[in-house]
Amino acid sequence: MTSPESLNPPTSETPTSGTPTSETPTSGTAGAPEGTQRRTLVVLVIAQILGTISLGVTPTIGILLAGEVTDNEAWAGLARTSSTLGAALLGIPLGNLAARRGRRTALATGWWVAAAGAALLVVSAQFELVVPLFLGLLMTGAGTAASLQSRFAATDLAAPSTRARSLSLVVWMGAIGNVLGPNLGVPGEVLGAASGLSVYAAAFLIAAVASLLAGTVIFALLRPDPLLVLARRQAAPAHDAAGGAPARLGRGERFRRMITELRANRRARTALVALLTSQVVMVSLMTMTPVHIEHQGGSLTIVGLTISLHVAGMFGLSPVVGILVDRIGHRATISIGIAIFAGSLAAAIFAAGSLAGVMVSLVLLGLGWSFMNVAASALFATVIADRSRASAQGGADALSNLLGATTSFAAGPLMVATSFSVLGTVAAVLLVPILLLVLNPAHWRA
Repeated sequence: MTSPESLNPPTSETPTSGTPTSETPTSGTAGAPEGTQRRTLVVLVIAQILGTISLGVTPTIGILLAGEVTDNEAWAGLARTSSTLGAALLGIPLGNLAARRGRRTALATGWWVAAAGAALLVVSAQFELVVPLFLGLLMTGAGTAASLQSRFAATDLAAPSTRARSLSLVVWMGAIGNVLGPNLGVPGEVLGAASGLSVYAAAFLIAAVASLLAGTVIFALLRPDPLLVLARRQAAPAHDAAGGAPARLGRGERFRRMITELRANRRARTALVALLTSQVVMVSLMTMTPVHIEHQGGSLTIVGLTISLHVAGMFGLSPVVGILVDRIGHRATISIGIAIFAGSLAAAIFAAGSLAGVMVSLVLLGLGWSFMNVAASALFATVIADRSRASAQGGADALSNLLGATTSFAAGPLMVATSFSVLGTVAAVLLVPILLLVLNPAHWRA
């Protein structure tokens, strides 16, 4: 079977026909037969719901478990970011695996590694062990990486006019799991009473089963593999022209091609900047919001409501954003995201003393992330050359998670030394680079 990394289509800044525009698609497929793409989306959506149920446990039950097992705020803080670090470390390997073996193998592997990590957390919770706690949280990061790469898998065979809405559908379905996951404590109590496990251990046992099922659904049903179908389509002309099958590329060559692609492809760099900006701005403010609300006298109910509204803002309108991207373009949608982010940060800076102001800020923060992240991801999927597709997407997600983890580390000491308003001001400064890119049309033309 021909591997995706052997593709060699025109680069994303070389027009293939007609006069290029700022939204000219350059990936090498005009879309799959409708039934194949529909089947791909159905399988990805089912796996996304199952998998994100597992991922939704970490921000709540995982944090509580970290505090109980370590009994140390510093270590607990490190444990809370272990899954994000795991996603950063495993994003590129999973992307490279997709380049070699296809989406089916890579995504299934990611979910199965996450299932093994959740199983380790069962042991950690039951016996209060520190090493399995850190290792388990790190391994669950593979599920985050698989979840992120699933949105790109949705675009492999999508027609250029529907790529953004296909991507946004998978993002949107992940919201179901993110809502259900934090509430696994309730069924965990029932399972714990029946099995003798602690509540936390039982909750992570459910998470392990959910991740295992997600990987199994992908491995059994994601056929034909969308990335391999795309590879065969693009490899056929190269095979005919060369008089033989194109050579397989090693890991080093794939990495060099990915870097070369980003250096030469202006729109890919622009998409990457937007993708990273959306993550860093969102994490910088969201991470410390619960602490700030508590300092303002807000109850745990207010904290929970605020975070729930924030998550709703992140995912609730994803399909609408996807349709908007396909209709008005990536640049215009990212511009809307910048404007919403600006409103969020203005509320954080000037209304930090008001609980209502903080809640408004977090809702707008989620919406701004949705607009910018969906549009940037769709643009990245559109303009990256197919030969670099999976590796570059894995690298982008890995860098995004790494910066997110770094930002969450930095946000705490910064707010302790200054204030929530200053945190909002720093986040506003981080918006400047993408704002300058949006104002310059040259960065959006093929």
